Amino acid sequence: MSNSKIFSINGPVVKVRNTKEFSMMEMVYVGKNKIIGEVISINDLETTIQVYETTSGLKKDEPVYSTKMPLFATLGPGIISGVFDGILRPLNKMEEENKNFIKVGSNIESLDTKRIYNVKITVKEGDIIKPGQVYATCEETDSITHKCMLSPFLKGGVVKKVAPDGEYSVLEDIVEIEDEEKNIVKLNMCQKWPIRRTRPVKKRLKISKPLITGQRIIDTMFPIAKGGTAAIPGGFGTGKTMTQHALAKWCDADIIIYIGCGERGNEITQVLEEFSELIDPRTKKPLTKRTVLIANTSNMPVAAREASIYTGITLAEYYRDMGYHIAIMADSTSRWAEALREISGRLEEMPAEEGFPSYLPSRLSQFYERAGYVETLSGEEGSITIIGAVSPQGSDFSEPVTQNTKRFVRCFWALDKSLAYARHYPAINWMDSYSEYDEDLKEYYDNFLGKDFLKMREKISALLAKEADLLEIVKLIGMDVLPDEEKLIINTAKVIRVGFLQQNAFHKDDSYVTLEKQKCMMEVILHFYEKAIENIDKITFVQLEESNIFSKLIKIKYETTNKDIEKFNIYLKEIDLFFNNITK
Repeated sequence: MSNSKIFSINGPVVKVRNTKEFSMMEMVYVGKNKIIGEVISINDLETTIQVYETTSGLKKDEPVYSTKMPLFATLGPGIISGVFDGILRPLNKMEEENKNFIKVGSNIESLDTKRIYNVKITVKEGDIIKPGQVYATCEETDSITHKCMLSPFLKGGVVKKVAPDGEYSVLEDIVEIEDEEKNIVKLNMCQKWPIRRTRPVKKRLKISKPLITGQRIIDTMFPIAKGGTAAIPGGFGTGKTMTQHALAKWCDADIIIYIGCGERGNEITQVLEEFSELIDPRTKKPLTKRTVLIANTSNMPVAAREASIYTGITLAEYYRDMGYHIAIMADSTSRWAEALREISGRLEEMPAEEGFPSYLPSRLSQFYERAGYVETLSGEEGSITIIGAVSPQGSDFSEPVTQNTKRFVRCFWALDKSLAYARHYPAINWMDSYSEYDEDLKEYYDNFLGKDFLKMREKISALLAKEADLLEIVKLIGMDVLPDEEKLIINTAKVIRVGFLQQNAFHKDDSYVTLEKQKCMMEVILHFYEKAIENIDKITFVQLEESNIFSKLIKIKYETTNKDIEKFNIYLKEIDLFFNNITK
């Protein structure tokens, strides 16, 4: 029985007066239906609660119940392949119970407590177990081995009792330990963790390995490191979701966590359908076997949209602590920021730029700073890479969410509407985008691809920059008045744009490209350009055009596979032979 009663209701914001029962950031149950809420403000007169479900039908003077716990996620086997809402309730279970509409106050367990796992115990009686140490494993899916770890909230101790290897559900006790105070602690296969609290690690490591995506414009031009952060800003129809789908399928992360935050329902449905149909190129099994989807559509309660980001990053940290490399796709942080703005308005807080709350930058930093490459408490290496989509209204990159996001990410893949409409995918604008991971990854590139890789990348970037300057002149005076050398720059840059940066997701040899092939493609294009510059006095640009060599260079991406690296030596010899013949 609760003595705390609802005093006022304003959308997802509920206030309780004259009570000292609640603490800051405590999870509470609101109303007779016990809908989930969280305390966000306390003063002498009233306690303010944001509610994670619809408040329709809620009445004044209904009770509010304390839990004495923060808003938490239940972590354990059964999360991978799951589809959850913003507060980690399984949507498939909710559908079974409530059919098409979610019942208010549906309090469904995140994990399937009836599912049986084949568990192998990794400790024995007499062992000393510490926080973060693995004490049991089970096959969660065909692709992921789940490692049950001692919660960092526990002190650890001596293993007193161990269950035999066999079949268990997540709530069955499998290990007993005795802590320093002689208390017996029983361990099952799951643990609870507050979603707004960062999970501890032993040490943050230097970022030095790339997240290989197979997309040339990313891997070569604007690379992201494992444990890094990236933003994909773009207006409607520029391909944010499509780019994230490609990264989810092809990047070399172990687990993908996709957060659909405030997106349209049909778009989330499309993600569900496509992910279930995609075959993981690493395991040749469905991609869903190593994917978690948090679906929080635009018509769901706005407060749950705000929580979904923290729920997703908490899941990522949990699997990172097992030694996995995680990639988070947040689509989109703009909708999340809009949820902050709506709640802030209902709280009557002083608005900042464009109505967003003044704490928008700090909330963004709390999210992106949870990325990183770390040594876990158990001594393994794991990482979280965050790739957040931003949806600026009218493709205006000067708006607050995009500008504040740039402060906390080191990779900025600016999507261009004109490129998307021209069917140039990925529609990443090479002039507006940047990556600050070049120096961090230099040693990796030098060791695995040779020291000339970054030099070739710089030359490619320089040619694209020169082309941009020359096209401004062409708009004024036309192409014909340019000297042959500048015409060569423009046409070589076109080869780079169409033959290298543009990628065909439906072509078997172009949807994913290894770093070795990317390097070879750059080498062929630059070798042609250097030979052409050498012989620019001996040949005319018209001769080059009539030879159709530019089209041949563009088609290389379709004529070679990732294993045909030796074939690029033939292309280099053909270029040499071409110039020898044409200059005779």
